[in-house]
Amino acid sequence: MPVHRCQIQIIPLKGEDSDQRRNLMNMNAIKKIFFLLLLLSFVPANVLAAQISVSFDRNPVSVNESFQIIFTANDTPDKDPDFTPLEQDFEILGQSQSSNSSWINGQSSRTIQWTLNVMAKHSGSLIVPELKFGDDVSQSATILVTEATANKAVDTDDDLFLEVEANPQSPYVQSQVLFSVRLYRRVEITQAALNEPELGEAVIEKLGDDSNYNTRINGVNYLVTERKYAIFPQKSGSVTIKPLVLTAEVVANSRPNFNGFFNSQTTRTKKILSRSVTLEVKPVPATFTGQHWLSAEQLVLKEEWSGDNQQMKVGEPLTRTLTLLAKGTTVGQLPELNVGKIDDQLKTYPDQPVLREQKKPDGLIAFREEKIAVIPSKAGFYKLPAIEIPWFNSQSQKIEVAKIPETTITALGTTKVQPAPAVPTAPTVLPPQKIETVPMTQPQQQNIWLWIAAFLAAGWLATLAYFLIKRPAKKPVVEKNELEIGLEASVKNLKKACADNNAVAAKDALLAWGRQKYRDGVYAASLGAIAAESDARLRDEILHLNRVLYGKGADQWQGKKLFQAFVENKAREKIAVADDDKLEQLYRL
Repeated sequence: MPVHRCQIQIIPLKGEDSDQRRNLMNMNAIKKIFFLLLLLSFVPANVLAAQISVSFDRNPVSVNESFQIIFTANDTPDKDPDFTPLEQDFEILGQSQSSNSSWINGQSSRTIQWTLNVMAKHSGSLIVPELKFGDDVSQSATILVTEATANKAVDTDDDLFLEVEANPQSPYVQSQVLFSVRLYRRVEITQAALNEPELGEAVIEKLGDDSNYNTRINGVNYLVTERKYAIFPQKSGSVTIKPLVLTAEVVANSRPNFNGFFNSQTTRTKKILSRSVTLEVKPVPATFTGQHWLSAEQLVLKEEWSGDNQQMKVGEPLTRTLTLLAKGTTVGQLPELNVGKIDDQLKTYPDQPVLREQKKPDGLIAFREEKIAVIPSKAGFYKLPAIEIPWFNSQSQKIEVAKIPETTITALGTTKVQPAPAVPTAPTVLPPQKIETVPMTQPQQQNIWLWIAAFLAAGWLATLAYFLIKRPAKKPVVEKNELEIGLEASVKNLKKACADNNAVAAKDALLAWGRQKYRDGVYAASLGAIAAESDARLRDEILHLNRVLYGKGADQWQGKKLFQAFVENKAREKIAVADDDKLEQLYRL
């Protein structure tokens, strides 16, 4: 019996197909959301939390001084902060909140700050604990609170007076002295003017912006404005910082005049003086044997290479970067780093040094960076001499040496690939072909010889004309102008003054050279202006001459180093001009 098979097809009604597809899409979306939530559940909570740091406007502070605790979040925290735990050790005088948004390189960032004006309840090393911002938590921080100064001496006016402080009071020459000026007032003032500290033979730098805080003296509240300076005495002996003078308009505490609608404030001019401060500056210790005296609180010396100096290639450059970072000194006191003699087969091209200073509340930070392009001209092993910087640690009062040990570099020769020898192949034998020759007629042969003769004659005439035109003319005699004559005369005078160790004559020769070299009078106004336009070594020698001229050792000055640095400076200028084109690629490293 035959078997019949039938195929049944279910055709959905109108609208049923779209509903099924919509339900399927909704299910897929629910699955994706569930999968995303599952992934987020494995992400650590501290990755998503806002990072909240803590800082202070001053540290340390006195127990009777107000200061600021600053909380900074890199994103919006979970909730508003709870500052209640701070009340155990600090009295909260006020608080404020600010936010800042920025868009840099296609990325947005936002910071939120909470600034608390507080006063410590007791002295000691106080801890700002971790505070909760909802589920987010801030970092902890420590501040040193010192005891209050009892019965502060006020020798001018109880309502308005100045206080000055120098630390240390017995520094070594060219060492940093932190000089603080504080204005105490409990009256309102306007249009106040305060002069700068004055000290002969010293470098004085203002440190940052003024800071304001409240303090309590003998039960009386004062508003304090503090300004800091870094002072570097340039000669030893007893020196005195002159008193500072403050001139201010003090608002009078009188009843207002109601006769007019607008009433101007009544003020009186007040002038107050601070006390003078005497420093006992000590000379360079006899135990210091370095050629360049350098006093600092901290010092770091390091080197970096732009590539592997053990696999250098002949003719290809690598850049060596030498960095000197010092705290508590000026950038003018940092010595030159790349001064050692190296192998003649190792060519070096130093770049202009990068000099920077950063002014912090606790003093200056000086930075010097030197980049040197090193090119080996022959394969082999080369040694770069060790770099040693003796310096005096003003914190430990000890002489230390920052050192980069002797560096060995390896230069590899360039290997050329020899071409493979050609394999002889059998000559290809071509079947003989029939070559048809067309006989040349007599008129055609004559035309060819006429063209050849004309071509040779034209070439001979062109050659003769070339030599007649290019006949060498007499070179004109170039006479030196007045500028070159003046420069040569000033250099000659400088050489003689340095040979005679005559500091005054050397100064006059340098100024004369500067007037000829720099037509703009600004650069030749003083030795300091000429030093600023010179390289590091010549600058140091000119500044040394300047200090000697205004000190007591002018008759003991030795001019050999100054003229040697002067000659080297001129040589570097010539090399820089001559190598601008061929060394252009080196400066791209």
